[in-house]
Amino acid sequence: MTSTRPYRMSARAAAAAVTRERIAAAAEHAFSTEWYDDVTIRGIAHVAEVSEQTVLNHFSSKDELCAVAFERWTGAIDSRRAEARSAGVGPAVSLLVEDYELTGDTTLRMLAVEHRVDSIRPWLAQGRREHERWVASAFAGALEGLSSDERARRLAQLVVVTDVYAWKLLRRDRGLEPDEVAAIITDLVRGLHR
Repeated sequence: MTSTRPYRMSARAAAAAVTRERIAAAAEHAFSTEWYDDVTIRGIAHVAEVSEQTVLNHFSSKDELCAVAFERWTGAIDSRRAEARSAGVGPAVSLLVEDYELTGDTTLRMLAVEHRVDSIRPWLAQGRREHERWVASAFAGALEGLSSDERARRLAQLVVVTDVYAWKLLRRDRGLEPDEVAAIITDLVRGLHR
């Protein structure tokens, strides 16, 4: 009997981990495709095929579920963008546009409610910091040899031309194809390499 108990406990732990992963994946999908206000614990439970109580046993609130979704997005974004750090301007911008094709609409929905949903503000602030770090790394050549004031101004310019809103204006508002968006943003970034 002693030898079967640890097995049962590890089997339970493994099952709990699988359940938690299903819930996290359902939350990521929900927050990726719906407005924050439309996401419910009931809906996440339904997609994860568990009860609402099971969701709450793993994650204490909708805000915690949203935090898990943000953690998952952040990891995926970092992985995709890491490839661009030494790729050159054109390939870096192409990777950025590919990333926005996957995450842009979700990001825009989150930005639209940032002013009234306190729990997402820290995640969006982190995303802004990470984007600026990525820009500074991916387009380091545009920042070389500048004074600190010039560097700060140039970095701000690069952040603006590579921001998700630039993608939105070109892709969603003007209806351009991803390769056209990448070409325009590449031209803008190259224009800042002087």
